Amino acid sequence: MFTLAELDNVIPLVRAILPPTPQYAWPLLKALTGVEIVVKHENHTPIGAFKLRGGIVYFDRLKRARPQVQGIVTATRGNHGQSLALAGTHAGIAVTIVVPHGNSTEKNAAMRAFGAELIEHGRDFDEAKEAAIQVATERGLEMHLPFTETSLSALQLTRRSCLPRSII
Repeated sequence: MFTLAELDNVIPLVRAILPPTPQYAWPLLKALTGVEIVVKHENHTPIGAFKLRGGIVYFDRLKRARPQVQGIVTATRGNHGQSLALAGTHAGIAVTIVVPHGNSTEKNAAMRAFGAELIEHGRDFDEAKEAAIQVATERGLEMHLPFTETSLSALQLTRRSCLPRSII
């Protein structure tokens, strides 16, 4: 797990690309629950999800740890790929994403628009993942799979930085 100090250290890096997302208290939720509920609108990020912060930090750490890396390959079905595509473009690192056939056309279009090379392969995520591993090996690229990079997952928590300190 990451400390609050470690999370604080990456906030300027994230803020250079992504401003804090809006958060609002909604009166109807208060009427329904009896307490004020603040909704943090992660749908206002460029990818429509909170995952972008983790991608930004992942590429920063990757560039510092292995500056010779020319690109990465991943398998995904959506938000993870959008995060890596956008963050990779900002970091100047090529991103290749393998998705299964029949994946969301909107997610595929977004990943391409954010700068990724998109390869459609296989019937499901597992087949796409196997193809991604093969592409990484053939091209000599860094393999990155969702759910395996602890810094990427843990640093999604930087979204907490938008909340008041008293409730973090």
